[in-house]
Amino acid sequence: AMILSSLRARGVKNVVWVTADVHYAAAHHLTPERAVFKDFDPFWEFVSGPLHAGTFGPNELDNTFGPEVKFIKAPGPGKQNLPPSAGMQFFGHVRIDGASGQMTVTLRDRADVALWSTTLDPKPLSVPL
Repeated sequence: AMILSSLRARGVKNVVWVTADVHYAAAHHLTPERAVFKDFDPFWEFVSGPLHAGTFGPNELDNTFGPEVKFIKAPGPGKQNLPPSAGMQFFGHVRIDGASGQMTVTLRDRADVALWSTTLDPKPLSVPL
């Protein structure tokens, strides 16, 4: 909460969290409109990995920052800790266009099949560079 409040107070925009080693793939959008804690700007969290371990999760999401699941690919109930041979390993790919500043995030399975993707437009910065 202190980090997110500090970013907002300083006018820092375009914050994205990339998370790994969670053993499934997901995209979460977090916003104060849905949250218990309100002093932050909306942000995205992209979750993926690892490619070499059993799968499990996810746990129930905490509502502190108002998460909304936009995408999830995880083993179902009773199918935790599947081996890599089960094909439930994931990775993410991020591409930032140099001209527009748009960031495209794609979550992929181990066969490099795109499972979900979104493109984010940059917000104008309100802090000096």
